Amino acid sequence: MRSSIASHILTCGRRVLFVYAAYAAIFACAPHASAQPDAPHDDKSAQFLDSVVAVVNNQAILSSDLDLEMRIVHLLPSGTQKDYTPQAAIERLTTRVLIEQQILQEDPHGLEIPAKELDDALTELRQGLPACKIRDCNSAQGWAAYLATLGLTPQQVQDYWQHRMAVLRFIELRFRSGIRISQDDIQKYYNQTLLPQYAHPQDAPPLDRVTPRIQEILLQQQVNDLLTQWLKSLQDQGQVEILDPALRSQASTKEGGRS
Repeated sequence: MRSSIASHILTCGRRVLFVYAAYAAIFACAPHASAQPDAPHDDKSAQFLDSVVAVVNNQAILSSDLDLEMRIVHLLPSGTQKDYTPQAAIERLTTRVLIEQQILQEDPHGLEIPAKELDDALTELRQGLPACKIRDCNSAQGWAAYLATLGLTPQQVQDYWQHRMAVLRFIELRFRSGIRISQDDIQKYYNQTLLPQYAHPQDAPPLDRVTPRIQEILLQQQVNDLLTQWLKSLQDQGQVEILDPALRSQASTKEGGRS
């Protein structure tokens, strides 16, 4: 019986759907969207006094930013409830702000995305959302109506998606372009990782059939390692202050668990 690794290599499309582990610290994400119920939106609860909950290198993160992050995660299901907590949201926000600051430092236009690319990505998002299978998300009115159930607006989603695409593009260009995967690495992965997933090695697909997908997996793993190290460097060098007592308490507990 094939393992999930072997099935993944055989059934994925031309590009392996491999999600950077470190990328989860920036945007809640997963290879496949799972159904999420519409989040109830109470207009009264949205009427709050905005305040600063964190500061990243003198850039303020507001409670409204945190609220938006917790709402928009419903469009990016990750399959775990931890992504819906204020702690997870503030961690993603502070990490992402550090990255966006670095992007703008290197290129003042680094967060801009061509309009057509953004429109195409948003169309793909709408088509992939399970809730949109029973809603008219293709029309502007239907899309706005669905987002309203999550306490979101089309403009908020568009702005978020633009930044998401810009950050991913930056990661791809910075870390992916210089990586080379050798044939020896591919052969080693095939022999040590793929073949053991089969009870009978002769049942495994031939190496030449899966080489492109193994190459992609190895490349993504290296990108993930480089990204993780780079994020740690950013976090060590940056000044991140959590001002909200509850969030600061959660962060301290988390850090304490690591020591």
